[in-house]
Amino acid sequence: MFKFDAQASYMMPAHFGPRPTSAKSSGWYRDVTLMVVPFLTDREKLGAYLPEPYEVAEDAVVTVTYARNKQVDWLAGHGYNLLGVSAAVVFKGEKETLTGSYTLVMWENLADPILTGRELQGIPKIYAEIDDHTENDGQWRVQARHFNHPIIDMSVEGLRDPSEAEIVAYLQANQGKDNPMGWRYFPGISGFGHSIMEPTTFPSETTLAAVQVGRGTLDWHHLTWEQNPTQCHIVNALADLPVLSYLPAMVAKGSTNLILPDRLPRAIG
Repeated sequence: MFKFDAQASYMMPAHFGPRPTSAKSSGWYRDVTLMVVPFLTDREKLGAYLPEPYEVAEDAVVTVTYARNKQVDWLAGHGYNLLGVSAAVVFKGEKETLTGSYTLVMWENLADPILTGRELQGIPKIYAEIDDHTENDGQWRVQARHFNHPIIDMSVEGLRDPSEAEIVAYLQANQGKDNPMGWRYFPGISGFGHSIMEPTTFPSETTLAAVQVGRGTLDWHHLTWEQNPTQCHIVNALADLPVLSYLPAMVAKGSTNLILPDRLPRAIG
């Protein structure tokens, strides 16, 4: 008969035993290519999607990030693509205050990181088809879609090397804000209410080897229930967030480590 070990790490179906481990496994994503497009939006409309005690930051910035992840250690060298949408927020809990980003949604094209991110870290991950980005005549493009219907087209062009002043300004603007956050929600068995509901933070560390800045564009596609019955409400909500102005976009290459021993994922409060 199966016996549960409280000291082991399980995921469903847990009755087959703890999650496999390997000496080769780690939190490193060895080869990451990024496209990042931020924009200013209406703070009241953005705030409608933030659960308490999250609040919109001083600047109502939404950031859309695409990442092509290759040579992922915990996936035995396999990889996957993601496209995430986050908001600049302040978490004002009873015990702590954190400034950082709140993940509104993250699409990925592989089930394994979707399940681990949702269940273990509280990242709101869902599935989409996300092909590798393309580069043509200096323009980078990528598309996410589901049931063969486009969700978003993302592009960056006019790329150039950042100036020293831009690098300094970027570092100063992000100082003390390296706190990616989410909301770990598990519904009740009936689909109503909740069995778990808690805010979380899931730190990581990214090292960039090459960075260029440019002009970004986002083209969301409004969807009907027939086109995307499980995600249309998410896509349409994001499509309706006004773009008041685009901020400088970025493409970059580097690596990411998701396991920081002194800053492990945790519930915040």
